[in-house]
Amino acid sequence: MTPATPGPRMAGDGRREANAAAVLRTVLDHGPVARSGIARLSGLSPAAVSRQCTDLARLGLAREVPGRAESGGVGRPQIPVDLHTADGGPVAAGVHIGVPASTFGIVDLRGTVLAKEVFPHEGIAAEHLQEHVLGGLREFVATAAPGRPLLGVGAAMGGWIEPREGTVVRHDLLGWRSRPLGSALAARLGLPAAVDNHARAIAQSEILFGRPAARRSLVHLFIGNVVDAAVGIAGVVHRGPRAGAGDVAHLPVPDSTVACDCGRVGCLGATASDTATARTAVRRGIIPEPDAALLVEAAAAGDARADRLLRERARAVGRATALLLDVLNPDLVVITEISSGREPGYLAEIRGAAVDLSHVCDDPERIVSPHAGREVLPVAAGTVVLNPLFRRPLRALAARSTYEVHTGATTDGASAMDVG
Repeated sequence: MTPATPGPRMAGDGRREANAAAVLRTVLDHGPVARSGIARLSGLSPAAVSRQCTDLARLGLAREVPGRAESGGVGRPQIPVDLHTADGGPVAAGVHIGVPASTFGIVDLRGTVLAKEVFPHEGIAAEHLQEHVLGGLREFVATAAPGRPLLGVGAAMGGWIEPREGTVVRHDLLGWRSRPLGSALAARLGLPAAVDNHARAIAQSEILFGRPAARRSLVHLFIGNVVDAAVGIAGVVHRGPRAGAGDVAHLPVPDSTVACDCGRVGCLGATASDTATARTAVRRGIIPEPDAALLVEAAAAGDARADRLLRERARAVGRATALLLDVLNPDLVVITEISSGREPGYLAEIRGAAVDLSHVCDDPERIVSPHAGREVLPVAAGTVVLNPLFRRPLRALAARSTYEVHTGATTDGASAMDVG
């Protein structure tokens, strides 16, 4: 990694914030790493690195690792610095709100999932779903992170999400409109809360914790019951006005003739979503009920019809991916899709169809599954909290402290929560 180019001079607080972020990110990428190494990699002076390491340790985000002391042959051995991911280190709580189920998670500062729980939505009326999900999340957090300081709670889900307002503008499959999910999360759990679209959250988790190419440019395509996408350039995920970017459900899939509710044919959502694919599987007699997970299980058990349908779906996803490649030509395309995340053969189908149709991409290795594998959903939800922390650690923790003062809440673990 080349040293960062020093930016323009800033006022004291701005410079201190930028330096803290540079140190924290360098430790994320290279830790455990000696302070001299942080200075070399970040382009900061040794004095600035020392100050920021002290501040980040005081805030509980970084710690020295004495057992891994390094000696350069001259002077005292240098004690490396690492993120505080050991017992007692801070964690983020998260929830991915899906259609058939929600996924709860606790992640550490490296995006490692420490605890996870799936919360099925079966039997819960739509008008009561939020209440049940937040109640289940509250109980999960109270028992899953004992003794760990909680940085906050993040929520990721499909549809049109406005992160600044913490609002679900529209989620058609859940029937949610203008729903203030962020404030409801904060009130129910007594924690600072943040909300974002799941395609953007996964894209940001790739930038934070995934392959280096993701930091240059990436497209993320989410194929679930909801179909949407996200674009990241130079480490920033695009939101657009009112955070409306990413709706690709009606992107045309070459050669698809599937009718869509919008009145057209060949739309990506109608062709390849979990909902559409599972209905096709029921119609063909492959599975008894429309559940994409059942279809994947049938294919894994050797059902040739299930395998054939999933390969059809993968090729449709690949053809849509080719269009995104040609328009945006990113360094990396990340595909979140249930079958290709579990069986490499389906990812190969996506890659093959994309490369065959694309005019700019002849490298199938540019198309990948999420770095977090099956933990992609809880990692994405936790990233909704962690991304602001890594960008502005001092401001993020100051905001948490202000929240605690104003609400009387604490974030020192589940013992602070009155779960009853």
